[in-house]
Amino acid sequence: MPPQTPRVAVIGAGRVGSTLAQRLVEQHIADVVLLDVVAGLPQAIALDLMQAQGLENHAYTLTGTNDYADTAGADLVVITAGFPRRPGMSRGDLLASNTQIVAKAAREAIAHSPDAVLLIVTNPLDVMTYIAWQVTGLPPQRVIGMAGVLDSARLQYFIAQALGVAVADVQTMVLGGHGDLMLPLPRYCTVEGVPLTDLLTPEQIAPLVDHTRNAGAELVKLYQTGSAFYAPAAAITLMVRAMVQGRTRQLPAAAYLQGEYGIHDLFMGVPCRINGGGVEKVLELALNETELGALQASARFVRSMVEEAIGHSAPITTL
Repeated sequence: MPPQTPRVAVIGAGRVGSTLAQRLVEQHIADVVLLDVVAGLPQAIALDLMQAQGLENHAYTLTGTNDYADTAGADLVVITAGFPRRPGMSRGDLLASNTQIVAKAAREAIAHSPDAVLLIVTNPLDVMTYIAWQVTGLPPQRVIGMAGVLDSARLQYFIAQALGVAVADVQTMVLGGHGDLMLPLPRYCTVEGVPLTDLLTPEQIAPLVDHTRNAGAELVKLYQTGSAFYAPAAAITLMVRAMVQGRTRQLPAAAYLQGEYGIHDLFMGVPCRINGGGVEKVLELALNETELGALQASARFVRSMVEEAIGHSAPITTL
């Protein structure tokens, strides 16, 4: 028998979710069920994109729905649902509203796909990943947050622009929470194997680090009515491809820490190996004192938001 086509449920038909759905079917990765609470919206997106099926020359299906029952049997559930940032807002400003949305979405989706892996995209990312794990009761390895891939890609672009080299020649690493305290690691960044620190001075690297930390806010300001979606959808697609096609990839992602880097009971951006089962292994880099201190400072901030979010999700913390 031919192998079964992977099935991905995308919760949230906003710009990130709809762009992701398009990428997954048109890049021959998975069948997609796109769910949103707005009646007609996911159905319209699915119908529109499926009318291009012959033009894009793929045989994958995209179904739009408002009913979680239609997502049953998903191998992977991607939660993008939630309010986007507006100009002047931080990711943390979305805490109360998005906690309720993500908690409900995770609970409903896993009720219909109990064997699925959860991939969380909604901001504030690290906190929402913790909430999704809490309300579903899944093993922590099956809950993962997308952020490090996106942040690393942004730094990759900025470095390539600064050096005038191809983006493909640049390799980067960004750890920590998906926010102002994220931790780009210049000494782990290379250009065709050459350390970035051999190519640029600390004074030249500093603005690239700052630009990466502020990249999301910059786009929010420019868009005025929303936040980034093309690059986030591309980052999610890379992770989904690895997980549904059984390709173990070493990527930065928000994974559950149980003592690594001196951090306990928290989802944080760290390098890890992911595959069809979620997080296979968290990799512990040999950080210097300054880097480790910055990562732990990011963790303390994330923990404070998790504690606040748990109060917001109290009515629906169990299945």
